[in-house]
Amino acid sequence: MDGAMNYDVSEVLIEDALVPEGELVAIDFPFGGETLALLARRRDEELQVWHNVCPHAGRRLDYAPGRFLVSEGKLVCAAHGAQFSLEDGRCIDGPGRGGVLAGIAASRVAGGWRLVLGRP
Repeated sequence: MDGAMNYDVSEVLIEDALVPEGELVAIDFPFGGETLALLARRRDEELQVWHNVCPHAGRRLDYAPGRFLVSEGKLVCAAHGAQFSLEDGRCIDGPGRGGVLAGIAASRVAGGWRLVLGRP
């Protein structure tokens, strides 16, 4: 072996219509034989994408499929009340304070957004 790591990588295109401006949207993608749960939010020409998993509780952040608790501009984990900044995904209050949602980079392409999903 040459020391190189093997990664499971998939490119995904998210169409603009799938993520309306300012809304939090749950998106599930088949990936590596499982379903990868994502959370997306579009603001102007920026798409923020995170794994839809609370780093404190280890469960999805939507309390019902595609439904999120938002209070005073913060995303709230329904399981334990952890509160996350929608600016950068950092846990700013409640259990898990100081943690951060795992982000996924998104780049603009014609008609939508390109994500590169991967894991070792």
